[in-house]
Amino acid sequence: MTPARRGAGRGRTKPVVAETPRSPPRLLFDANVVLDVLARREPWDRDAALLLSAIEEGQATGAVAAHTITTLHYLLAKSLGRTATLTALARLTKLLDIVPVDRDVILEALALGLRDFEDAVQAVCALRIEADYLVTRDAADFRGGGVPLATPAEVLGRL
Repeated sequence: MTPARRGAGRGRTKPVVAETPRSPPRLLFDANVVLDVLARREPWDRDAALLLSAIEEGQATGAVAAHTITTLHYLLAKSLGRTATLTALARLTKLLDIVPVDRDVILEALALGLRDFEDAVQAVCALRIEADYLVTRDAADFRGGGVPLATPAEVLGRL
């Protein structure tokens, strides 16, 4: 990752838009977007599910931060039960890459200065894989993170 890309967008108040997405675009999913699909949270689940289907069809590549998997397990096990949760997560990890969260990611996230630390870790993971978009419904949470943001519907419109 080039230093110019890592620092791009810091301090901006509007989401950064990628200049020219690669083909297929590389996406990092915010935990809430994946949770929308797995927990069938309406009305957001439809676009998120369509985007995951587009990844299955090779129209994009996708990833989640490693800590997203543990967070999803914690949240889903309460509602879906252990077996259904493990099945859903196994399927998800076959579809999406897992971005490691190590000491350097944590230190970078701490220095990023976002209000929510978990969002800062997500942003750093997106920067690490040079994601074309961090896919989220909560763009305001990532302002100043230096990563291009898009909703599932926006990404679908760009595929």
